[in-house]
Amino acid sequence: MGRIWMSQVIDAIADLGRNYLERPSSKSPLKAAKRLCDDLLSDRGEASGTALARELVDRYLAMDEADQDGFIDLLASDYSYAADKLQNAASAYAQNPGDDTYRVLRNAVESPRQELLRRINMAPDGTATIVKLRERLLNRIAEAPHLKTLDTDLRHLLSSWFNRGFLQFERIEWRTPAAILEKLITYEAVHEIKGWGDLRRRLADDRRCFAFFHPALTDEPLIFVEVALTNELSGQIGPLLDTPPESSGGNPTTAIFYSISNCQTGLAGISFGNFLIKQVVDVLSQELPTIKTFSTLSPIPGFRRWLTSTPAEFRPDFVSDSDFAALSSSGTLDDADKRSEMKKLITKLCATYLTSTNSRNLPLDPVARFHLGNSASVERINWDGDLSDKRISQSAGLMVNYLYAPDQIVGNHEAFVNEGKIATSSKVRGFL
Repeated sequence: MGRIWMSQVIDAIADLGRNYLERPSSKSPLKAAKRLCDDLLSDRGEASGTALARELVDRYLAMDEADQDGFIDLLASDYSYAADKLQNAASAYAQNPGDDTYRVLRNAVESPRQELLRRINMAPDGTATIVKLRERLLNRIAEAPHLKTLDTDLRHLLSSWFNRGFLQFERIEWRTPAAILEKLITYEAVHEIKGWGDLRRRLADDRRCFAFFHPALTDEPLIFVEVALTNELSGQIGPLLDTPPESSGGNPTTAIFYSISNCQTGLAGISFGNFLIKQVVDVLSQELPTIKTFSTLSPIPGFRRWLTSTPAEFRPDFVSDSDFAALSSSGTLDDADKRSEMKKLITKLCATYLTSTNSRNLPLDPVARFHLGNSASVERINWDGDLSDKRISQSAGLMVNYLYAPDQIVGNHEAFVNEGKIATSSKVRGFL
């Protein structure tokens, strides 16, 4: 109710301000948008400023893709920081450090577009529009390096607007509004939800689903996690997804996090998952005191690529040329029998991969990087954990359990951050 009420207030302010708004007459969408941006940056009252912001948002959303790209380029070029002013301010501060020169330097560092984006954010749906704008920017940035500084500004602002203090933690149930449930089906990124029946199973009594929301994005989840309540550490995803709810009985002892999905591409690089997992652990510990084990059942998306493309000089010593040739040959890892013949070697290689780091001393695998960075440990490697075509092509069917042990989280985190040490179980250490 709070989110709806606030949006109604903002709409009312914007409607009031339209009486004082002079709309640009240019037929060029970009020229009209440029005029609105300049007016928005000038001194305006709250009502007229909100109306200007809404007019700009409406015009941006009405643009075709080419004009939207043009508007992003406009933000990158016309509203960037002034290099000469920044250099002068930096020199002045270096020569005479103090409050006055610091304020001048800080103002020079911040580009005009940061204030422009803050004012656009006043519009109804302003936040959602800025998130969509960044999503479009990220799709282009690989071929458009001139957009990197704009992305830095966007990420800085969005990190402030979407910090943990503003997020709303909610449990998703079958009685949750259908508009939100439908989005879970759309946004699920790890294990496809195959229709409403499958979704209902994932929201049964022996399952949990939790999400973060933001007041400015009505009924739009930012990230959600799916949890299975079991009595053992699960090693295969098929039975976990397909087991009917009536077969589960008693008090669960284990919570398995089997899917975490980020929903907003425009918020890439702004982490919510670490907060979400830790809050879910706290909530489940209070709701179900019998649960003592908190673990994931996670994919290993980079394993097969690493397995077959690592140059000879970087391959582990225990892999012979003939073994590597067999692993790299077409069809070996796709064939269940051939794969099973090399089970011990592949599992040992997987343990090596999960505990290897890159030049920045971070785990090679992106999922491992996330969980190990959030204080988990590598608990168990599961053979034939997921035999779907996607997982065979990514990880030769293997999955891994990352364990979140409440009494080890602080120690794991300190060892990982300060020493780059990856926590592993004795069984995984045995492979190494």
